[in-house]
Amino acid sequence: MSHFSESEKLMIINVFKYVKESWPADKYPSKQEMKDKTADILGISKSAVYRILNEYTKTETVKPAAAPKKRMSIIEKIDDFDKSCIRKIVQSFYLKGELPTAKKVLQVVNADESLPSMGLTSLKKVLKHLKFKYVKRRRNNALIDRDDIALWRIKYLKNMKTFREQGRPIYYLDETWVNAGHTVGKVGEDTTVKSRKQAFLEGLSTGAKNPTSKGNRLIILHIGGEEGFVPESELVFECKGTGDYHESMNAAKFENWFKEMLPRLEPNAVVVMDNASYHSRRKEKTPVTSWNKTNIQKWLTSKKITYEPKETKVQLLEKVKGVKTEYQSYVIDEMAKEVGVEVLRLPPYHCELNPIELVWADVKGYVARNNTTFKMVDVKKLLQEALKNITPEKWKNCISHVKKEEIKLGGLDNNIDKTIDSFIINVTGETSSEESSSSDTTESDSD
Repeated sequence: MSHFSESEKLMIINVFKYVKESWPADKYPSKQEMKDKTADILGISKSAVYRILNEYTKTETVKPAAAPKKRMSIIEKIDDFDKSCIRKIVQSFYLKGELPTAKKVLQVVNADESLPSMGLTSLKKVLKHLKFKYVKRRRNNALIDRDDIALWRIKYLKNMKTFREQGRPIYYLDETWVNAGHTVGKVGEDTTVKSRKQAFLEGLSTGAKNPTSKGNRLIILHIGGEEGFVPESELVFECKGTGDYHESMNAAKFENWFKEMLPRLEPNAVVVMDNASYHSRRKEKTPVTSWNKTNIQKWLTSKKITYEPKETKVQLLEKVKGVKTEYQSYVIDEMAKEVGVEVLRLPPYHCELNPIELVWADVKGYVARNNTTFKMVDVKKLLQEALKNITPEKWKNCISHVKKEEIKLGGLDNNIDKTIDSFIINVTGETSSEESSSSDTTESDSD
């Protein structure tokens, strides 16, 4: 159906009025004839003229054309769980001593019924979003984590190993959502966990089908550990079911919840969370290129850092760079530090390292299996029942599963080095190239 703007609709109405007024006085046309004449003059379909004139007759107003629905990108279509699974597929090649190429990864992704099918171009967009880059080897380019992601993972696993050895209580927090239409689809009715669910959950949950995004949602924020959920620490609120559920949470809401929850944790605790923006508000902003020179100078003065008035913006930012890390602490981290708690952030798209993801699968599964009314008031009750059904034993099983993942990933980066070194073409001494990663969609992949 053609979409006409408000001005175009007005033009059609005015042409119709002109046709009506200029019709020969000795003839008695029907409205249909006048509408047909209008369509002929404008060169548009008769049905379009009929539709617009009928709308005008009923309402005596002209409605602007509805904005066309924005097509979701592949990045928006897949959730964090899917992204994490695609990362695990890439990693699985290295754990077997094989080099992953985009085409090889695509074959595995499309063979997995629980992952969305996609083309090579779409997959490369996802891989770029997941911060993979390429290294040259023989005829093709092998995928590898960007350096900062690899270092983040190594540091996370090292810190976690230390905390476990120290016997510190470890808690995991996260958010998820359900809505009134949350139910089990045909895919989730089988009691046997299969495909990526099997690889990730390994029998810990059947994993319910993701709820439809229609209708209002319940956002759930909670925290737990070896002893189960921390009592009286859940935050549940309702929001409109549009867009990414992360958009319904903000730093102020999260920080208020976190502050109230902290006293309920054991002394010397560690809190694991992802790097969502509302988890990661900086205590203060530090100068960046977009700042004007005067504000950069004021910031330096406030930190008692000397500079010459004639120094350029580039020179001033260089001074900022030298001390920036001292002033980039997170609000949440400082809040935790005041009560002897330490925050540990997960590397991006490594949800297999957070046991609460497995817990959420059980919670959502319970709601889905028992949701018969599709009313929000009943879904709220089911959610509370589901949370109460999660026992400390369940949490321990989930944490045990994550510990195995930590051991597996602990050997990943050495495996990557060995695999890459056995195939890499070392011509200049530096073969991993950002040029390759910036041209994902045109990378050669002849395997």
